[in-house]
Parts: sequence; structure tokens; C-alpha cells
Amino acid sequence: MNPPCHGLLAAFDSEESFRRALRSLRDAGCVLLDAYTPYPVESGVPPWAATPIGWIMLLAGAAGASGGFFMQWFAARDYPLNVGGRPLNSWPAFIPITFELTVLTAALAGVIAFFWLAGFPRLHHPVFSDPRFKRASQDRFFICIRADDPLYGSDIVRRTLADAQAESVAEVLA
Repeated sequence: MNPPCHGLLAAFDSEESFRRALRSLRDAGCVLLDAYTPYPVESGVPPWAATPIGWIMLLAGAAGASGGFFMQWFAARDYPLNVGGRPLNSWPAFIPITFELTVLTAALAGVIAFFWLAGFPRLHHPVFSDPRFKRASQDRFFICIRADDPLYGSDIVRRTLADAQAESVAEVLA
């Protein structure tokens, strides 16, 4: 029984060939790509799809604001303290706590959503088993076309990598 394949790892020795390959793969229709570079590279490729983190934070902030306001209203209703003739449901007095709980819940939800969507904590990645990948932080550029990509295993991918002058192309086991 063959072990499952993680993807196809291509190594490039120059930034130009890396950019060309990345653009060609995206134009061909590859959507599940991972890029590894020794320094930040502006690829000139249209950005990936937007993440849902903003919506998650918005919903969490609304839930935090609602919860904070309800908590104060409930406490004022059950434990009435009439100080200075103010009404029991004095919403201007509830604004600071409501705001703080909005920010707190949105920030916590954003951090948790980021870690969850990024797949953290992951201490080992399949590309680490490739001996060539040690140079990813030194002087090589890598593109990994994941096995769950619709174009994985097609001739278009291999032809595109060959046209972009990939230094080497090999399958990475999961």
C-alpha cells in the first residue's frame, strides 16, 4: 500500500522563474498552492480569496456587545441601586463595559479563528521531509501543488513547471 501523497514540490533557483511558475500555475487554474521563499516576494499574482476572519470577528463583537449590555441591564434590574436619581436602565452608563466586551470578544475570536483556519499548531509539515527543502530559508524558492488540487497530476502542471525552468520536481509524501 502506497503512503498518501501530500503534493508536488518544485524547487526554483531564481525569483524570476519562481514568479513565472506561480503566475502560470494560477492562470492554468491551480488553486491549492503553497509558496515558500527565503524572503518576502511580491508575486504580482492576484491575491487569494478573502478569509472569513473579518466576519467572524464582526459576529463575535456583536455577541460581546449584546452580552455586555444584557449583563449590565440584568444586574441593574435584579439589584436596583438608585444613585443620583438615574433610571435603572441608563444605557449611557453601560457604554464603556459594552465597548470593552465588544473589543475583547472580537479580538479573542479573531486570534482563535486565525489559528484554527491556519491549522495551528502543526509542528511537522510533510515538505520538511524533503532534503532539498532545507534551502528554503537560504537561497531556493519552492512551490507545492497540493494533492487535493483539481489539476494535481495533470500534464498541464508538469509542463508549466518545466517551462518555468524548475530546478527539480518531486512528489512529497504525507
